[in-house]
Amino acid sequence: MVRSTTTLRLSSEDDTTQLGETLAKYAQAGDCFLLRGQIGAGKSALARAFIRSLLGPDTEVPSPTFTLVQSYEFENWEIWHADLYRLGDTQEAVELGLIDAMIDQICLIEWPEILEDLAPETAMDIELTVKPDCHLATLTYGENWSKRLAETNEHA
Repeated sequence: MVRSTTTLRLSSEDDTTQLGETLAKYAQAGDCFLLRGQIGAGKSALARAFIRSLLGPDTEVPSPTFTLVQSYEFENWEIWHADLYRLGDTQEAVELGLIDAMIDQICLIEWPEILEDLAPETAMDIELTVKPDCHLATLTYGENWSKRLAETNEHA
C-alpha cells in the first residue's frame, strides 16, 4: 500500500482544533486515527476537536485515560475515543472491542503502540511533536485519504 506523509505546523491550540475539524469533516465509518506523541503533545485536544465538530461544541468529551474508551453515537455509527496507555498487551485491546470497532466505526486511538500489527493498514497515523515554538503534526496515510485531503486543499 502506498503511503504519503504531510507535516503541518500547529502554532496554536486553534490550529490543532482546525486540524481535528478538518479531519472530522472528511471522516467516514471505518476510519481509524492513530494519535501518537508525548504527554502534552495535543492528542486529546485533537480528538476533542474532532468529536465536537461532529457532535456540537458543547459536547462533553472527557479523556478516556481511566475508562480506556469513550464512545459517542453519530449518524449510523459510533465514534470511539480510546486511550491505550494503561493497557498491558494487545489482547486487552481485543477484549475492549476496539479491533471490531476499527472495521466499521470511527476510531481515535491515543497511545496506539500496544496494537502492534492489529492497526488497520488504512489507518491515518498522526505523530504530534512538541517544538520550542510550535507543535508539528505529521500525518501518514494511504490512498483512502489522499483523495479526501486533496479535496480539503481545493476548498481551502
